[in-house]
Amino acid sequence: LGMSVACVEKEKLGGVCLNIGCIPTKAMLTSALLANEMKDAEDHGIQADGMSFDLGPAQQRSRRVAHQMNQGVHHLFKKYGPTHVEGHGRIAGKGTVEVEDGNGGTETLRSDHIIVATGSRPRNLPILEIDEEKIWSSTGALFQEKAPETLAVVGAGAVGMEFADIYEAYGSRVTILEALERVLPIEDADASKAMARAFERRGMEIHTSARLESSEVGGDSVKLVFTDADGEEQTLEVERVLSAVGRVPNTEDVGLDTVGVERTEEGNFVAVDEWLRTNVEGVYAIGDCAGNQLLAHKASHEGIVCVENIAGEAHHPVDYGNVPNCTYCHPEVASVGLTEAQAKDEGYDVEVGKFPFVGNGRAVAAGDADGFVKVVRDRTYSEVLGAHIVGPHATELIAEFVLGRHLESTVEEMEKAMHPHPTLSEAIAEGALASLGRPIHI
Repeated sequence: LGMSVACVEKEKLGGVCLNIGCIPTKAMLTSALLANEMKDAEDHGIQADGMSFDLGPAQQRSRRVAHQMNQGVHHLFKKYGPTHVEGHGRIAGKGTVEVEDGNGGTETLRSDHIIVATGSRPRNLPILEIDEEKIWSSTGALFQEKAPETLAVVGAGAVGMEFADIYEAYGSRVTILEALERVLPIEDADASKAMARAFERRGMEIHTSARLESSEVGGDSVKLVFTDADGEEQTLEVERVLSAVGRVPNTEDVGLDTVGVERTEEGNFVAVDEWLRTNVEGVYAIGDCAGNQLLAHKASHEGIVCVENIAGEAHHPVDYGNVPNCTYCHPEVASVGLTEAQAKDEGYDVEVGKFPFVGNGRAVAAGDADGFVKVVRDRTYSEVLGAHIVGPHATELIAEFVLGRHLESTVEEMEKAMHPHPTLSEAIAEGALASLGRPIHI
């Protein structure tokens, strides 16, 4: 867009997602999937006697993947020309950012437009203090060379469920504690139930409506006391604990108060409008620090919208109702739009269709037919109100529904698009047909 750009970053380029979040986690989940598939190798005529599962090489591979992607960002900076300024940046006044380097030096940058993209960090509960030795955050869980014999995961959102998947695959006995009524609580109830069943079949123990009361770190273990769904006090002793109870924005010590940038009452996020503008002219915020869904693809999209708006080329604000959610464990879970319950609560005349992957030839051939495609539509206009997928490559398949909703396609229009056979994508059309009451292969 022809603008001069400086990017201030005190850590590695690429932020949390690339270096200590999405990318290395997906690398480890890929390793975990292979480990689980090898346990069924004999079904495919593969004799793999004496198999062992070592987390160390998987962890090392994940670091190589993250490093490769980080170097790719450096290459893009060289290719397109933004200046990388290393250090801690703070807004010092109108149009001014001061950058403190690691040696105590200070550099002053001036610009008409300042975008705050400081991200977030794991939430630390007072009764479950993260030390990264026995009680891990998601960051600590990425750097372990050995899977503990027993692991408690506190929090059953996407992060908690993904790490539970990884560590169970490499031999840990995993117990999951979730304060709300079900795992993956932001997902459709059917998706949550399917995931709980899948994890329990693998031997994981799940406690929902579980209120953590205390934690005590001992010499070789951590003792957790929690109240279960029946109101009874339970004690759980494990080698390690992963605290996966959400994230908080990095909005301190970046100079927001210096120029009077407002924060939200709940969560201390930077308050922005639909174009990512704060209350202070020339100051914007994107990504986790600006709230809404704390997702990397949402942050990236916000960045594009924000910069295009600054350049006078923005065509539409971010559509927060069409942000896909993805959980990359096995089976995968993905969704976009309203859950069935939300659609009914909002007063829609709802019709629901569900197509199981057991009716999809490609899924059955791959030996990966757990799960379903669920379509929630408005009966009056056949609008896709929400789509929910549990099963193989759900996080890839959901994009068809994201695009369909973006283009305001009806269920009939999505169903009439020809899908290749045999592919998992046929389940999208079948889910649409199911919502119309006329699926073909079930």
